[in-house]
Amino acid sequence: MAYSSENPIVQLKKCLTLVHEVSTHTEANRAFEQLCGIIDAENPMAAQLLEMLWEEAIMARRSALFWQQMSDVEKDMANRMMENMTQMRQNYLRLMQEM
Repeated sequence: MAYSSENPIVQLKKCLTLVHEVSTHTEANRAFEQLCGIIDAENPMAAQLLEMLWEEAIMARRSALFWQQMSDVEKDMANRMMENMTQMRQNYLRLMQEM
């Protein structure tokens, strides 16, 4: 495996940028594994700590995405409820006018 000659901090920033989108998680993991390989050669304990933090970052990002989707669903439901309520009010007012 060819390792990048980039600064490890720059590589980690790239990994963190890639992890923001679920579609790029595979690419982010590959880049992170490459970074860990470099760090592991210099300091195995630092690599282990970094791996633990990476796993937490991935889980946190997925959790945030899940709750964002839940929020979007709730928002859509609330909007539909308001539309239905408005429609019911209009129907009620028409009914009252016809009486």
